[in-house]
Amino acid sequence: MKVPDQGYGEAIIRLQRGGDGPPLLLLHGNPMSHITWNKIVPKLKKHFHIIAADLRGYGDSIGPEDGGTNHINYSFRAMAMDQIHVMEQCGFKSFQVAGHDRGARTTHRMCLDHKDKITKAAILDIMPNRHIWTVQKKDWAKSKWHWLLMMQPYDLPERMLSSVPAEFYLEKKMSKRGGGLDFCKDTFQEYVRCFNSKTIRASCEDYRASPSCDLDMDNKDYDSQSKIDCPTLVLWGGKGDTGIIWGDVINVWQNYCSKKVVGAAVDCGHYIQEEKPKDTINHFLNFFNK
Repeated sequence: MKVPDQGYGEAIIRLQRGGDGPPLLLLHGNPMSHITWNKIVPKLKKHFHIIAADLRGYGDSIGPEDGGTNHINYSFRAMAMDQIHVMEQCGFKSFQVAGHDRGARTTHRMCLDHKDKITKAAILDIMPNRHIWTVQKKDWAKSKWHWLLMMQPYDLPERMLSSVPAEFYLEKKMSKRGGGLDFCKDTFQEYVRCFNSKTIRASCEDYRASPSCDLDMDNKDYDSQSKIDCPTLVLWGGKGDTGIIWGDVINVWQNYCSKKVVGAAVDCGHYIQEEKPKDTINHFLNFFNK
């Protein structure tokens, strides 16, 4: 689906949709695409009309070649506006949304910028962007080496990521804490296919935006007490960095939400929807069906 320039360059968003019930938008993270939801979509389609979309520049979506001033074209605001346009074109003025990783950060921004559009939100395995950059931890920096690499100025990270085989890089990135890659044996080769110059450039711009324009927006909202107003579910991997490094996940998120946050640790690592699909489905049905 083509998205016109809304101040952040044009985009073409790849998506899949189907199912019966109220609309539920699913947004993936890095270095993935909409297929990260494949294990849970068949069950969810019995309860919701699912729209699983690739973020701009990720998967088979296309974003602008120019990252823009202060990387604004790959900000979570730009990504959120893409998805709002997608949902409007699909005929939905309001909807529920679930996001993982970068998709969760897009979800957070969407809930702040488009309060009238989002009825419920699920945020999977992240801490707020502002919290990360204001409460940095040594263990986080050691584990999130890709953040610190990809945020470096163009074109150092692009060249470094392009110089190694996709399989090598993705295995190192996705098998943290010794978890292996068994959870994505059906999707890994698709992630490899999508690891190319287009997605590398887009994802680097995404990570450059995080401590720059994204953080500026987050600080402005935090200082003005603008919070997520819709009911919010927060899930995190108890064996992953979010649970191990940051600890008090719910209470941190409560500072960014006006309503009581519900959530739980799932017995897995970072990739909750692929590692523990049954648990993810149960949490989603209990939350979104109420």
